[in-house]
Amino acid sequence: MPADPLPAAQLLGPTEIRALAARLGVQPSKRLGQNFVVDAGTVTRIAAMARLRPDDVVLEVGPGFGSLTLPLLAAARRVIAVEVDRALAAELPTTVAARAPKLAPRLEVVTADAARVDVLPGEPPTVLVANLPYNVSVPVVLHLLATVPTLQHGLVMVQAEVADRMCAPPGSRVYGVPSAKLAWFAAARRVGSVRRAVFWPVPRVDSGLVELVRHSPEAAERLRGGAGQKETFAVIDAAFAQRRKTLRTALAGWAGSAASAEALLRGVGIDPALRGEALSAGDFAQIAAGASAAARPDSIGTS
Repeated sequence: MPADPLPAAQLLGPTEIRALAARLGVQPSKRLGQNFVVDAGTVTRIAAMARLRPDDVVLEVGPGFGSLTLPLLAAARRVIAVEVDRALAAELPTTVAARAPKLAPRLEVVTADAARVDVLPGEPPTVLVANLPYNVSVPVVLHLLATVPTLQHGLVMVQAEVADRMCAPPGSRVYGVPSAKLAWFAAARRVGSVRRAVFWPVPRVDSGLVELVRHSPEAAERLRGGAGQKETFAVIDAAFAQRRKTLRTALAGWAGSAASAEALLRGVGIDPALRGEALSAGDFAQIAAGASAAARPDSIGTS
């Protein structure tokens, strides 16, 4: 029989969470996209699926009342919890001290918007675990992967439809900007579902669990081919700005004209008649690198 992974944490249930909310005068905010997990079995499952090692430092986004924070503290060496709601952020250390006193020193709370935070206290985090608001989930993940290079893998809970888009391969019906940009940083795969009934308030849709594994330096270099993130993301945005348009047409504004876009695409070996939905993150990087090379003075000769 496996050992109980949570011997020192008394988990929260729906009664305790509603009591906390009433005492704090907190009502779930639609503006902040707040839907709190109130089922102890669900947070135990998520913590186990995060594949935490005893020496991991977890970056938890959106801890809320702390239902997932508690099992994360039991499994990792340290948890940096980033919470935008000031009342919830202020209460979280008290909750942890009451329900897992031996684990309280492992917690660090940062009151901030995770889509803008750029400085985290103490030792850099290695794992991202998050219950993300549906309206900002992809921007938050992209920002953290870009600004916290020590994050090696993660598990995020997002709206089921968003989870499908994050993990979609080129050619898929739901492949688009989120899929391509996320693939610049990491491999993403759907690893589970979370039914809407375990949230308070109950959302209109179910959620999906997405596992992220950052590319190794060698794999990242092969994929990017020397192209920069800013330049590659500009190509991605242009390619999907007019869905179902050929690359020759979609990239015309970005390249200066349709003819320039076609010449550049042919120069890097990509068919101008393809649509953005057919290209991988590596293909977009190849286009960006080709544009950068064409813009260098030595590409047109020097006197």
